Amino acid sequence: MRRTRLTSEQRREQLLAVGAGLFAERPYDEVWIEEVAELAAVSRGLLYHYFPTKRDFFAAVVRAESERILALTEPDPALGVLDQLVAGLDAYLEYVEAHRTGYLVMHRAAVSVDEGIRAVFEESVAVQQQRIVDAVTALREPDDTVRVAARGWLMFVISVCLDWLERATVTRAELRDLCARTLLAAVGVDADGRPLGAQHFGQAPPA
Repeated sequence: MRRTRLTSEQRREQLLAVGAGLFAERPYDEVWIEEVAELAAVSRGLLYHYFPTKRDFFAAVVRAESERILALTEPDPALGVLDQLVAGLDAYLEYVEAHRTGYLVMHRAAVSVDEGIRAVFEESVAVQQQRIVDAVTALREPDDTVRVAARGWLMFVISVCLDWLERATVTRAELRDLCARTLLAAVGVDADGRPLGAQHFGQAPPA
């Protein structure tokens, strides 16, 4: 293949895109650096110039996708909290649909045996979790259940999005509404942003 002259940043982005495609479709151990170099039409030495090891390369792919989704879903302070939720979910699902390989590879890192790779994924989750906690603070007094609910909801969203990519049995709008309703219920506010009354399960009803 004829080698194309690119800037250093363009070349790095190209290599990351190639890597995302391969890592999304195959386990880590089945992706070879030589194949990445061949698909990108660069020498193996040049690829190692950007990424010293295969592990560094995989981590860079995961981090690039993580940073992309965090940037796309950055809350708009000009919007109300509930409008921020809808806008953020729209942006998130748009990313999932448009960057299928990137989304798959990012969440392949979640089950990686490498603690460093998992840490990259966890950093992204922590940022998203804090955004939710900060938003809920404007609607109700936060407590530790909000933090737990926010993380649990994020894991729920990842699960349904991965299922959606595989089966696509609902529309994007239906999936967004499902995720929005689930978050509101999890953090204890209604569709108008008002705190829900406390409910205690597993206790006998009053006489």
